[in-house]
This record gives sequence, structure tokens and C-alpha cells, in this order.
Amino acid sequence: MAADTHSPVMGLLHRLDGTRKRYFPGICVAATIGIAASFLSQHYGAPAMLMALLLGLAFNFLSQEPQCAPGLELSAKTILRLGVAMLGLRITFGDVLTLGWQPMLMVCSAVVLTICFGVVMARWLGFSKEFGTLTGGSVAICGASAAMAISSVLPQSEQAKRDTLFTVISVTTLSTLAMIFYPMISDSLGLSDQEAGLFIGATIHDVAQVVGAGYSMSAEVGDLSTFVKLLRVAMLVPIVMTIGILIRRAASKQGESSGGSRVAIPGFLIGFVVLFVLNSLSWIPQEIAQPLAGSSSWLLLTAIAALGVRTQLKDILSVGWKPVLLVVLETVFIALLVLAYLLLMG
Repeated sequence: MAADTHSPVMGLLHRLDGTRKRYFPGICVAATIGIAASFLSQHYGAPAMLMALLLGLAFNFLSQEPQCAPGLELSAKTILRLGVAMLGLRITFGDVLTLGWQPMLMVCSAVVLTICFGVVMARWLGFSKEFGTLTGGSVAICGASAAMAISSVLPQSEQAKRDTLFTVISVTTLSTLAMIFYPMISDSLGLSDQEAGLFIGATIHDVAQVVGAGYSMSAEVGDLSTFVKLLRVAMLVPIVMTIGILIRRAASKQGESSGGSRVAIPGFLIGFVVLFVLNSLSWIPQEIAQPLAGSSSWLLLTAIAALGVRTQLKDILSVGWKPVLLVVLETVFIALLVLAYLLLMG
């Protein structure tokens, strides 16, 4: 009877131990790099996020180790999303109201125009409109996550799988470069904290790199750029659903199957919104909200380090120059478009 009582507990402990052994080495690597980056930041004034990324790139060989790979993937995805969700505790309704309607209009129009630009340029370079939609959408919305979501509603083929892989690699690479150079561009142009936050949040592809670039400048720029970035992420669902509807309509006219699938709202976006609302209504005691908001920085530092370890910039060199040119042109287009908006609003 006692054995029967304890067997479920022992089974649970066994599974927990297996999970620990699977993920702990990779998480430990990412966390250690994050601590080292924090040390460099505190003692030498270097941006912690940038140091975490560069140190992570130096330890790229660890991403090939079977013991480290699962934990690194968990850190770069799950821990990142948890950290971004907790950033909702750092922003309130008052911060949103200070933006006004013009920045929101800027974000929405920049996303739509970048996708349209991607389709036009893809056709001009000899690619399909689906490839232009895939690359333009990933640049406009949220990088690799958008690429995976958009590819799920596009016609499925071996070429489509290769296109998706290329898009994920290219936008991650360009987003990493943008994380390094966009803060420099913001400083050289003399952008204010609000303008820099709008520029970084509205142009860099992936959430992780937006966070890294924003907080490498200041906490104010980081908070605003993250919020602006999440406005773009929020457009993922309506954009992908619209693409899916258009693809299905085109396929039905030709008597074909689109192979699309339903798109879910990103969980970390829901978490961000929930914490943002609760914090704005002061329903979370400050004794709890402040430590949680502070822990988001450590979570993001760990995630950025893991992202650096898992990034292989050499992979993009195996493709032709035209696909690379397309994604570069889309990246430059949205950056120039947002800068033009900022100039008009200024």
C-alpha cells in the first residue's frame, strides 16, 4: 500500500530529475555568459546586452554539444518570452497615452507598406509573391517568429521549406547587426530617447534584438522600444490571417489546396498585456511588481546570451546574393520609412 502511495511521487521526481539533466547545462551556460556580461557592463561601462551577445557568439561551438543544445534553446525562446512578458510590469497606460496616435499609425502603416514593398521587389528580382510576402512579413513584424507563422499559411513545398529556412537565418543575422548598429545610428542622428525608442522598436526584426538594442542605450529607450515592438507583434495575427485568406481564395479559384493552418496569438504577448493591465490598475503590490520587473533584465540577459551561442552567421553565406539583397532592401526600406515618419512628426 505504501509503495502504491509513493510511486506517483517517485515518478514525478524522476521526471523532474530528467528535465533538470536535459535543460540545466545549456541554461547554466547562458546564465554564466549573462553574469560575465553584467560584470563587464558594471566595471567597464559596456552595454550588458551587447556584451552578452558578443560573448555568446564566441561560445558558438557549445550549441553543437548535445548536453547544452536543449537548455540553450529553452533559454533563447522560453526564458526570452518570460522576460518580455514581465516587461509589462514596467509600462503603464500613462506611458501609452504619451505616445499619441501618430506613433501607432506609424507602426501599423510601416508594417503594411514593408510587406507590400517586399512583394513588389520579390517580383522585380524574379521571385514569387509568396517569397516576397514571407520575407517582407518577417522583416515588418517579428523576424523568425513571423516567418514561421506566415509560412504555415503559404502553399507547402520543398522550396517553401528552404525559403522559410533562409528567411529565418537572414532576418536573425540582419536583426543581430541592427542590434549593434542602430543605437549608433540613433546617436549619430541626435535622436531623443523617445525618437530612438520609436526607431529601434519599429525597425529591428526580432524581439530579443529590440530589447538588446533599446536597453543598451537606456532604460527609457528600452521600455519604449519594447512596447513599440510588441505593437508590431500584435499585428502578427491579423496579418497572417489576412494572408491565409488571400492564399485560400487564390487557391480556390485555381482548384488547389492552400495547406494553411490556424494561427494562435503568441503567449508572451498575452502575458505582457495581462501584466501591463494589472500594473496599470495597481492590482499588483509594488513589493512584488518591482522585483519581478527587475528579474526581467536577468532573464533577457540570459536569453540574449543563448541567442548568441546559437547564432551561426556563416550559414547565410551558402545562399545566392539575390535573396540576401531582397531582405536587405526590405530592412533598409522600413528603417528609412520610420526615420521619415520621425522627421515629419518632429
